[in-house]
Formats: sequence, C-alpha cells, structure tokens
Amino acid sequence: MGAKNHAIIMPDADKEDTINALIGACFGSTGQRCMAISVAIMVGDSQNWIPEIVERTKKLTVGAGVNNADIAPLITKESKERVEKLIESGTKQAKVVLDGRGIKVPGFEKGNFVGPSVIDYVKPGMEVYDQEIFGPVMVIVRVDTLQEAIDLMNNHACGNGGAIFTKNGHTARKFQHETDCGQVGINLPIPVPLPMFSFTGSKSSFWGISNFYGKGAVQFYTQWKTITARWKEESDEAQKMQTSFPTMK
Repeated sequence: MGAKNHAIIMPDADKEDTINALIGACFGSTGQRCMAISVAIMVGDSQNWIPEIVERTKKLTVGAGVNNADIAPLITKESKERVEKLIESGTKQAKVVLDGRGIKVPGFEKGNFVGPSVIDYVKPGMEVYDQEIFGPVMVIVRVDTLQEAIDLMNNHACGNGGAIFTKNGHTARKFQHETDCGQVGINLPIPVPLPMFSFTGSKSSFWGISNFYGKGAVQFYTQWKTITARWKEESDEAQKMQTSFPTMK
C-alpha cells in the first residue's frame, strides 16, 4: 500500500479552500497515513500561492498527542531519522523553504518530533519525490499546464490516490478520465471511498489480486455456489428418457 499521493492545484481553484485542504491533507496524522497528500503540483499562476502555503504551515503546532497539537511525534526513532535524511537530500537537490528538523518540545526532549517542512522546486528523480516520506513534509512541483501535471502524476510508480482542485468542470472531467490512480478526488483532498466501495489503489500502491472492503472484499471472502433444481407436481408426467443434453421447459 505504498503511496505518493498528488494534488493538482489549478489557478482557478478556490484559493482559501484549497490551501486549507492541502495543508490539512498533508500534515494531518503527521503525514503518517497512506492517503496523505504529500505532493502539491502547482499549475501556472497557482505557484503564486506558495509563499502563503508556507506561512500558514509555519503556524502549525508541534507537540505530544495529549496536548492536542497539530503535529504529533513520528512513530519511531528510525522513522524520524529517515524523514530527516530525506529532508537533507532535499536541501541538496531542491529547495527546502521550511525545515522542521531539530525541533524540541519542552518536556518531551527525546521525542520523535519533526516539524512541518516544505520542499519546493522538486522534480522526478529526486529522492523526496520518488520515495514516500511518510512524515510531515510537503513536496511542491511546479508545472505550466494541466497536461504536464497529469503526465507527471501518471509517470510516478505509485497510484494510490490523487486529487485536483479547480472550478472548471471540463478540467475535472479530463483529470478523472486520464489520471492513473485508484482513488480520485475532485476538490476533495483525501479521496478515501465510502465503505460500500472498494479501496482501489493501483500500480505500486496495490499488491494482490483483490481490493479490500466493498464488492472486492465480498468476492474475496465468499465462495460462490450455483444451484440447479427441478420440482414436479404429482400429476405431472414422468420425464421421458433422453440421451441428448436435457433442457428445462
């Protein structure tokens, strides 16, 4: 279930709604969920929103879960070390505009904390783009057109989920038909389907032969049984003997 979920941000999207959704989807659960939106593809003039995204991200609080902070610790020391290592690679290959490494939380100095981080000017082939970071890190990719954004998303090895933010119905329809990922959101940041539908990751985000829950789960956990029966009334004549394949009339 590896994931590297992308969100395409079109310049015609509702700015306030989109930025709030993007930050929540990226940094919620400290980025430790398979449906986190960790890659923001900023199309055209939406790139002008990046400074505001960074400034709002800076306001997120970091602390122990009992303190009701926005960002809690990572699950293990090893996870923290891995996330920090990937951020370090971002300083060499891209541009880290918000660095959450080295943060200390009073009373929890030995905690596995990494603050919210944003890495800009990311491109395919960079570690922070190719790998699932699974931490509080937003990766930003800049493109000029919708087609570039869709192609970039489709060329990634993972295809768990993806989203687009736009006010244009034609743009949304093009995205839903051409994107190669299992769970598609339109103006929704985390497109997890309701339980009656299957969890439909694709490409390297799917392992096995059947989706879990929904129709896929019913087919996986049940054995089909086919029953053929014939009943006749006492007054019915006995069926004549026949050597050809019998048919029901």
